Amino acid sequence: MSAINPDLQKYIETEILPQYAKNDGGHSFVHISYVTERCLRFAEQFKNIDPNIIYTVAAFHDIAHHIDKKNHEKLSADCFYKNEVMKNFFSQNERLLIKEAIEDHRASLDTAPRSDYGKIISSADRSTDADEFLRRTHAYTLKHFPDCNEQEMINRAYDHTCDKYGNSGYAKHYVRDEEYENFREYINLLLADKEIFAKKYREVNNF
Repeated sequence: MSAINPDLQKYIETEILPQYAKNDGGHSFVHISYVTERCLRFAEQFKNIDPNIIYTVAAFHDIAHHIDKKNHEKLSADCFYKNEVMKNFFSQNERLLIKEAIEDHRASLDTAPRSDYGKIISSADRSTDADEFLRRTHAYTLKHFPDCNEQEMINRAYDHTCDKYGNSGYAKHYVRDEEYENFREYINLLLADKEIFAKKYREVNNF
């Protein structure tokens, strides 16, 4: 895979990534760095992937999460598409491809991503570290549900984990990723006993 355009990378690092300070801890710059690394790695499993496109998809995919978490994939896509500077780096067709991939990244969507770029970002956005996932879930709860008590936080985390990563969870995957498979196996061991899950949640989040 060829190198990322240094001018594009500089713009994103100085003007786009700092905006993630507005998001909760689960969707911060640390998360974006994690997703970007995975995107560039997974791109090697596909043919004809432009590193500039997938890098940009990763950089913008959660940028509007702080505005409206329930519609953040559409708002983030719009944020990219309305960015005038991006027109200097991508053609109209490429910009539409990036916009669609950002829209398609969310795990809970019913339909499969429309392109390989969407499949890559959707897969890269999945957790592979149980401790980090539980910390991100806790950070999200603290920001969006600050009045929850400890047991309510645990219940919410357990239900969310079941819905997303349980045996019948909605999170889909489109690449070869042994780390993710190991994560799913471990998560389902935790979910098999709610008391064990609660103990792990308290341990990870220093209760």
